[in-house]
Amino acid sequence: MPLPQTEVPGRLQAHFAERGIRMTQQRRAILSVMETASKHLDASQILRKAQKIDASVDRSTVYRTLRLLKRHGLIDELDLMHINGEGHYYERRLGRDHIHMACLRCGKITEFVSDSFERLKQQVEKDCRFRVLISRLEIGGYCATCRGSQ
Repeated sequence: MPLPQTEVPGRLQAHFAERGIRMTQQRRAILSVMETASKHLDASQILRKAQKIDASVDRSTVYRTLRLLKRHGLIDELDLMHINGEGHYYERRLGRDHIHMACLRCGKITEFVSDSFERLKQQVEKDCRFRVLISRLEIGGYCATCRGSQ
């Protein structure tokens, strides 16, 4: 079913259209969840939220769509210090690499963008003659709230 002319597709949906990837109702629901997520989601959370949009979305469609999004470089898969076991989390690939800080007590994830991190990547490229395409940094510790309650 084509999108109504009045609807402006989200970034992930636009990338699918640009690459000629078939857009199904189920994929549209999953992409909508990913585009509007205010936090990192695991596959089960994505499935539950997508099923609220389209009840026909199933687990295998979620995993196939996540693999497709990763292959096209549109999302990142994170383990976030394995705070909740071995689960993996997904987020839209942002314009700039950032640091994930995970509180080991309450599980809160904070993102941090740093010019120093950007300079470090440039130094790695120069010193090691290595072209950095993607970088991930996760730091585990205690947030200000949990540190104050020690």
